[in-house]
Amino acid sequence: MNFEEQIRLLDRFHAARVLVLGDIMLDSFVYGTVERISPEAPIPVVNVEKVTEMPGGAANVARNISALGAQCTLIGVVGHDSTAEALQRQLDFTPSVSARLVSDSARPTSLKTRYVANGQQLMRADRERREPLSVEVARRVLDEFAASLAAIEIVVLSDYAKGVLSDAVVREAISLARQADKIVIVDPKAKDFKKYAGATILTPNRLELQAACGSNCITDEEVANWASLMLDKTCDVMVVTRGKDGMSVIEANRPAVHLPSIALEVFDVSGAGDTAIATLALGIAAGGSVVDAAVIANRAAGVVVGKRGTATVTTGEIVASIPSFEKGADPQKIYSLENVLNLTREWRNQGLKIAFTNGCFDLLHPGHVSLLEQSRRCADRLVVGLNADLSIRRLKGPNRPVQSEVARATVLAALKSVDAVVIFSEDTPLLLIEALSPDVLVKGADYTLDNVVGADHVIKHGGRVVLAQLVAGHSTTETVKRVSG
Repeated sequence: MNFEEQIRLLDRFHAARVLVLGDIMLDSFVYGTVERISPEAPIPVVNVEKVTEMPGGAANVARNISALGAQCTLIGVVGHDSTAEALQRQLDFTPSVSARLVSDSARPTSLKTRYVANGQQLMRADRERREPLSVEVARRVLDEFAASLAAIEIVVLSDYAKGVLSDAVVREAISLARQADKIVIVDPKAKDFKKYAGATILTPNRLELQAACGSNCITDEEVANWASLMLDKTCDVMVVTRGKDGMSVIEANRPAVHLPSIALEVFDVSGAGDTAIATLALGIAAGGSVVDAAVIANRAAGVVVGKRGTATVTTGEIVASIPSFEKGADPQKIYSLENVLNLTREWRNQGLKIAFTNGCFDLLHPGHVSLLEQSRRCADRLVVGLNADLSIRRLKGPNRPVQSEVARATVLAALKSVDAVVIFSEDTPLLLIEALSPDVLVKGADYTLDNVVGADHVIKHGGRVVLAQLVAGHSTTETVKRVSG
């Protein structure tokens, strides 16, 4: 796939609808430092500095789907406990995830607590029960699953071997989905892949494939041969994630496709498989072939392992990682935060001043163009912060944005006044402004200096804040109301 084809596929993620069923959990990270060994036992003493929590397992697959701009229905089982409440609070931050959680008083909500000190994970403590669901709870799960099928394009079964996806539940879920003419992608944990017979795609990692076939699966040839032998009894396609060796796509009667890893630096592989299967599902739901979807999924996995913790990626970050157009052409102007920081350092070394403005820029109109042109006249270069799809949904509701972040970033990057576009997932651009420390911060005149996010930081560092003149009669919200009315 060339650059334009990847952009077009990513742009269609926005309209995809995915159903995720599986083992959900809460991931807790306890961060601190180690300065001494305990006098009670030869173990390190962690001086705890902060604790973060985020959805894990199948819930992290849903979280990744949401971060990529799509809608997701999540079905799983929780207990009657504080962990379930904490998990629900986390899911409430992702408005594009519709969580249909089945409560089971007989089992705790799965909780994984990782202790991290000085950048290294010291240990993990798990609180969970792994036995299959009771007949009654399994029935409630499958009823929710069946009721959700009509509104989605593709199904993901996320098996973490915690008991939700028993043989019986998997068998019925696959049958229901295929009867509804839905593609089924499975992230397997069982050693016997025949458990997932009838699935469209299986996405084992290298070790899972090795355990299933009972032989080494290290080289391209070994992966392709063993995966091919298992297709008849399990699925139509196997997509094998292989860490530093990338990803392999094996389909019957077709040559295997081996995609090299694009990860530049690996900080944390926690949840990388969730990112890969979420991106693969969206690529297929958006109309791409399995190989095309795998190309994007492989790139997404390469981005997410460069982050710490159970992280997600956005379509904007994937775009920023794609090599731009043909040699000699103008570079694409969509950047990750790390890359735009490198770029702004180069500009400053050349003595250039940097302006920054931000917004949703949904349905670009003359008011937007005027703001951007005024911003560019304030300095030598202009960086534009663009709200990600997920942050817009939190701010403006589930029916916005009208255009995906990829489409909005591509349009902005095409404007002569814009030198760089950075997509941010937070509700405000404060972290981005603090990282960039622009010389000029520009907002519309409908703001005052007191309520411009980041103004204090810019002024403290010797910059200035400019309130740009507005073009009357132009508003994306009003335009959307006129069209929908």
